[in-house]
Amino acid sequence: MGYPVSEQLRLMHVHAHPDDESSKGAASTARYVAEGVEVLVVTCTGGERGSILNPKMDRPEVLANISEIRRKEMNSAREILGVEQEWLGFVDSGLPEGDPLPPLPDGCFGLMSVEKAAEPLVEIMRRFRPHVVTTYDENGGYPHPDHIMCHKITVAAFEAAADPTRYVGSGDPWQPLKLYYHHSFSRMRLQALGDAMEKRGLTSPYTEWLAEWDGDENWDDRVTTRVECAEYFSVRDRALLAHATQIDPDGSWFAVPLELAQQAWPTEDYELVTSHVSTQTPEDDLFAGLR
Repeated sequence: MGYPVSEQLRLMHVHAHPDDESSKGAASTARYVAEGVEVLVVTCTGGERGSILNPKMDRPEVLANISEIRRKEMNSAREILGVEQEWLGFVDSGLPEGDPLPPLPDGCFGLMSVEKAAEPLVEIMRRFRPHVVTTYDENGGYPHPDHIMCHKITVAAFEAAADPTRYVGSGDPWQPLKLYYHHSFSRMRLQALGDAMEKRGLTSPYTEWLAEWDGDENWDDRVTTRVECAEYFSVRDRALLAHATQIDPDGSWFAVPLELAQQAWPTEDYELVTSHVSTQTPEDDLFAGLR
């Protein structure tokens, strides 16, 4: 096991689409930026096949320029969060729907080989030299093909970046020290927020979701690390709203009043998957063992 580092700490989030960086872990990101951590968001695709989820933005001219608009939205969110950001440049797979599911479109991210798709991420890891890397769990957080592929290439790059025999020519080897998965939508969190809403006489936005919950019953047990970041929830909300095509300001994202959310569930939660430094779980810091 390694020892604490004395240099500036660096954190890399690997996400599938623009807006994922704002809907998953954004408040803890803002906290770490405020603490002086250098944070890089890597976005695998441009979100080209994403639907327009905000009815106020559902206009023909928006759909016709969705790639350009989503890049601008990402830039606005990046500025709000105070992070650096890079694109891997892969093409959004879309979310197939139907029974049976249709095939994914040719050339999309979800159909790439993991070995090939991990290469540009290895190059960025070796150049940025993160101490901590985060991404989604093996199910992508939810089973979107781009989220699952994002998981696969992040795990592959985390393992390959330190190996001088792999991806020769993609920079000097670098060993990231910790790998985490996001756990943004745990049953326990949704239940706590919903209960807090109902105690105030408000309607929980999660009632139907929880009643139909078909997720892993042991999901909550996988959380190892809860990062206190309630004071940055407002930064997260502003970053979310920057993705105007994806986030309806009158929708469920903002159904829970800010003050209530800060009281009922003041953390963002992660699962420590790999650590090359000595640490003990449960943790309250992604950099536990490194400071």
